[in-house]
Amino acid sequence: MPVSDDQPHTRTRLPVGEQSVYQASGRQPRPLRTLLTVLLVVALLVLAISIANRGKAGPDTPSADRAKPSAASTAASGQEPVSTTSNGIANGYPHTDQGAQSAAANYAVALGSAEMFRTDTRHTVVATIADPTVTPALQARLDEAFSADTTARFGLDAQGKAPKGLTFVSRTVPVGTKTTNSADTATKVDVWCTGLVGLAGERSTQPVAENWYTLTLTMRWTGSDWKLTDFSRQSGPAPVPGDQQAATAEEITGAVQDFGGFRYAR
Repeated sequence: MPVSDDQPHTRTRLPVGEQSVYQASGRQPRPLRTLLTVLLVVALLVLAISIANRGKAGPDTPSADRAKPSAASTAASGQEPVSTTSNGIANGYPHTDQGAQSAAANYAVALGSAEMFRTDTRHTVVATIADPTVTPALQARLDEAFSADTTARFGLDAQGKAPKGLTFVSRTVPVGTKTTNSADTATKVDVWCTGLVGLAGERSTQPVAENWYTLTLTMRWTGSDWKLTDFSRQSGPAPVPGDQQAATAEEITGAVQDFGGFRYAR
């Protein structure tokens, strides 16, 4: 017979030994919650130590662990390339340090082009990029440098033309620029370059090869543009050659004909 809830309840007090056993069984431990709590505390400690040690690289810290340059400091920088040209060479650079570096990069491309190996096109290049006050002297110097003996060493005839069936390649690619001596009306800029030079074709005895060098260009502000007054060249710095298979003569010829050059801006 069911007992009514209105009836008085009876409370039984157990002996001390038995009481502790029953109470323990009513409050089960929670190992998962305890583990999560411990892991959270450890994670917070590791994070705090990491923040405290950030930026404390000392002289004994390995270079790989020290602060690395930001992406912005190594990315390409500068203004947009100029939009005007003369004889295929960019001109109209701003009267700024960046403008001088942009001019130097584009003039380096012109000085390292295949047009320099032919008298008529060489004179056009020099007249386009040089200060008019030094143009005659600079042309005479370059005419001597690109003599018949020089063109013959590259497998060209006296007029700077390649043998039939072969393509002469001479292309300069600026890798970087820096101003080494700057003034309001004159400046000197180093242009680190890589270049391709040689004869592309099946019968070539002088295949196209790469080389690394630095051109130092001295320029003068003429009132409307930066113009070349002098230049010099030195080898390197050259990186370690990569482990890459050389292209065939046909592939090089196709690449030179299909891939155009760029205008450069600092």
